[in-house]
Amino acid sequence: MKIMAGNSNLPLARAIAGYLELPLTDASVRRFADEEIFIEIHENVRGEDVFIVQSSSFPANDNLMELLIGIDALRRASARRITAVVPYFGYARQDRKPGPRTPISAKLVANLITEAGADRVLSVDLHAGQIQGFFDIPTDNLYAAPVMAADIQARYGEDDLMVVSPDVGGVVRARALAKRLDNAPLAIVDKRRERAGESEVMNIIGDVAGRACILIDDIVDSGGTLCNAAQALLDQGAKSVTAYITHGVLSGGAVARINSSSLKELVITDTIRPTDAATDSDRIRILTVAPLIGEAVRRIADESSVSSLFD
Repeated sequence: MKIMAGNSNLPLARAIAGYLELPLTDASVRRFADEEIFIEIHENVRGEDVFIVQSSSFPANDNLMELLIGIDALRRASARRITAVVPYFGYARQDRKPGPRTPISAKLVANLITEAGADRVLSVDLHAGQIQGFFDIPTDNLYAAPVMAADIQARYGEDDLMVVSPDVGGVVRARALAKRLDNAPLAIVDKRRERAGESEVMNIIGDVAGRACILIDDIVDSGGTLCNAAQALLDQGAKSVTAYITHGVLSGGAVARINSSSLKELVITDTIRPTDAATDSDRIRILTVAPLIGEAVRRIADESSVSSLFD
């Protein structure tokens, strides 16, 4: 087994390799003068089970091309099996046609990864579970909920907790976390999204008065939804609001927005390499999913069960 990394999230790739007690495969990623990407693998991978770790986060198109070219390089180097480990699967929010004459980009990206030569895909908290069906190769969707639940129990276990979904579509995810937290009660934020990146909180479904609320979602981008939801919960009498989000996209002025919000804390994972602004913020804390991904990689290599990680 070999672990290879692109440039999108080298700290996470090194942590996964460290968990598995393996060195990263010696490879270089270079740019030509016109910014074309060139990847060269400096060691033999013939007949090997290779896992290439690369999130398609910002800059999304560059990182996606690195992944595709890396897979192609491994295929042409006669790797026995290539698993694309994509902790954050970009373009996942474009998983359907929201209007006429619009693309389903998540399906296109799935086709590109498959055609490049990947034999398997491993990701964390896909935006929609049905994206697994976009691939014609085996796809494992890992859940960050066990990592988050352990952290919540350690830090807020004595509080009167309530798990909150920031929208109706996230209820399944919130219910799964609530079940891990000794069947904590559940509330839902009813919101209306006027345009992409903006949301208006309309109503809170559930009694949150006096409770420590845990907002759970898969992606935080601009941060507008989270900040609006946190304020609405506090207006309804919540004692505090903490957000646990798997993928910290945090584009534009999101970090500044979080810092000036009424959120007690935003907890994200390292599926996306955090920016300096995020790591310097005293409102943002980062959990690692390296042991979770590393154990899944080990089980795939050993041909053992991955789903039992979440039993």
